[in-house]
Amino acid sequence: MTFRIDQTFIEQANVAEISALDQDHEALARQLRRRGIALEPVLAALAEFHVALPSWGVGTGGTRFARFPMQGEPRGIFEKLDDCATVQQIARATPTISLHFPWDNVDDPAALKTYAHKLGLGFDAVNSNTFQDQPGAAQSYRFGSLTHTDAAVREQAIAHNIACIKLGAALGSKALTVWIGDGSNFAGQANLTTSFERYLESMKAIYAALPADWQVFIEHKLYEPAFYSTVIADWGSSLAAAVELGPKAKCLVDLGHHAPTVNIEQIVARLVHLRKLAGFHFNDSRYGDDDLDSGSVDPFRLFLVFNELVDAKARGAAEFAPAYMIDQSHNVTDPVESLITSAIEIQRAYAQALLVDRAALAEAQTRNDALGAHHILKAAFNTDVSPLLAEVRRQAGGAIAPLKTYRASCYRAHKARERPASGIASAGIV
Repeated sequence: MTFRIDQTFIEQANVAEISALDQDHEALARQLRRRGIALEPVLAALAEFHVALPSWGVGTGGTRFARFPMQGEPRGIFEKLDDCATVQQIARATPTISLHFPWDNVDDPAALKTYAHKLGLGFDAVNSNTFQDQPGAAQSYRFGSLTHTDAAVREQAIAHNIACIKLGAALGSKALTVWIGDGSNFAGQANLTTSFERYLESMKAIYAALPADWQVFIEHKLYEPAFYSTVIADWGSSLAAAVELGPKAKCLVDLGHHAPTVNIEQIVARLVHLRKLAGFHFNDSRYGDDDLDSGSVDPFRLFLVFNELVDAKARGAAEFAPAYMIDQSHNVTDPVESLITSAIEIQRAYAQALLVDRAALAEAQTRNDALGAHHILKAAFNTDVSPLLAEVRRQAGGAIAPLKTYRASCYRAHKARERPASGIASAGIV
């Protein structure tokens, strides 16, 4: 029998936490009232916020050198959904799943959709993989996919993306995320102009296959696996492609896919202005594209990104409907624990951004009061919004103390007994 955390277990765990939460929540409410901030609109906005889980994220990740699988890893897509449902049950901010083909082997989309619905889950954007060779494939992506010099390779990659669209449509998704590893490792290896032209040609074929109500999210990445040049290396290349493709093409921002000193929140502001912001893949980084847990290294940067998003919504920015997804690799942690924690940290940054005094900030900016404006942002960032997040979870049936409750459930131990080690990298990595 498949183990699931009983809802009464969460409710009973909350009993021991409710008194302290009530006290902390009231103390924060008093503080916010003194600052002229109404609590109910913030709670309502937080209750509506959600971020998608990556199906591959519930498996152990890896590095270029090794992968260390943990007990109880999911062995297929249905078990991945079980783990995703557990994250949602505890954190109550992750009701949708983003699948990755062919890492996720879906033979019967209708059956998978029905199973997800029973778990209270839906499907977000689907992701295509042409950065790895797949068993039985006629062509190799060793030297590229959508930009390969061989038309047969490009046609195979295009066909795979179109197949992903069809699978996604059967599941109820509305977007395709395309990331390619195409590029070069040596100067002179590839023509930098014609590589991009071949990319556009391939993407136009994929774009033409999009249903009327779909979008395609173009994901850029500064480096890896190509280290001399990457075809879609930055937001400028992504934007140029999205503009040429048309209104259904937008630019995805992965927080780890930039040079260490790049001002990501400014990129967000530019894409909002240009009506080309698709959404986000949330993670954190120290040195490069580390795929660390969201908010674990630079929570202030995450807050500054959400500050731009809250500002855009407050201004009524046109075509503003960003999609949110967690995209991180769990090499040394229980993936369910990391995803619960990351979902809450992303929600925390949003909550803090909601507390910014926008009128005071605008006035300080108009007066060129540099430090005053900065202090307004820091006042919001330094506010401990944990009671707000816990109250939103409690009202939705989640855990007041998420990590404590998850560990007390012994979920991982149950899954270790249910799922004997297979040796298969369920995350799709390594």
